[in-house]
Amino acid sequence: MEQGPATYGPNMFADVTEEEFTTQYLSKMGDEGVKMVRDLPMAEDVEAAPASWEWNTQGVVTGVKNQGQCGSCWAFSVTGNVEGLNAIATKNLLSLSEQELVDCDKVDLGCNGGLPYQAYAEIMRLGGLVTEADYPYKGVGGACTLNVSQIVVKLTGREQVSTDEVKIAAYVAANGPVSVGLNAFAMQFYTGGISHPFSFLCSPAGIDHGVLITGYGTEKAVPFWNIKNSWGPGWGEKGYYRLFRGSGACGINKMVTSAKV
Repeated sequence: MEQGPATYGPNMFADVTEEEFTTQYLSKMGDEGVKMVRDLPMAEDVEAAPASWEWNTQGVVTGVKNQGQCGSCWAFSVTGNVEGLNAIATKNLLSLSEQELVDCDKVDLGCNGGLPYQAYAEIMRLGGLVTEADYPYKGVGGACTLNVSQIVVKLTGREQVSTDEVKIAAYVAANGPVSVGLNAFAMQFYTGGISHPFSFLCSPAGIDHGVLITGYGTEKAVPFWNIKNSWGPGWGEKGYYRLFRGSGACGINKMVTSAKV
């Protein structure tokens, strides 16, 4: 099932059925969601990409969080993007509230899934995001208790990024971590290394998980994306996932978006 050097084995999901994994930890985004992203303004291309880049060593990425048994990956993908952009702009890294999105976003479906590009618009409607400390994560949906006086980050817009992975890399290096969707087929039993599942097993049309690209590189001539996940630091490579870069693996290039702060 694997073309690359990744390893798989018993992990925190070893006793979870495929159905439980899909309904409790993922967020069906689908082909329709990919099409709707195309309505967003297109980000300006950045032509030159460094050979490698990583934001999580530069003080602009918060520690790995845990969404629990709630399909709120989309919210973590969005806050990760906004946290990075805000930290790059202000030199101040703030952990932002996913629970605000789970409770207050009226377009997305809380623990039953959502789409990052919709969440950006909802953040703008709400006025911005508050910190994790002011609106802590519970992992279940509830009534919106947003206090607008506590808002610390505001958005000015949203944009889609090219599906060309060379251009995505250039954008990441120039602007910051980006929100992406992918097919999480290979992630349930992933334990480390660069994942490169066969496309017929990990279809780009089956995007069902929102994550954050924090950087990219090459190891032993194998190019990869470094991806921050939201299943806690005990999963994968201390909470991160590496996926083959350059072939559109698992649809990683199909739903690349970013807020503007």
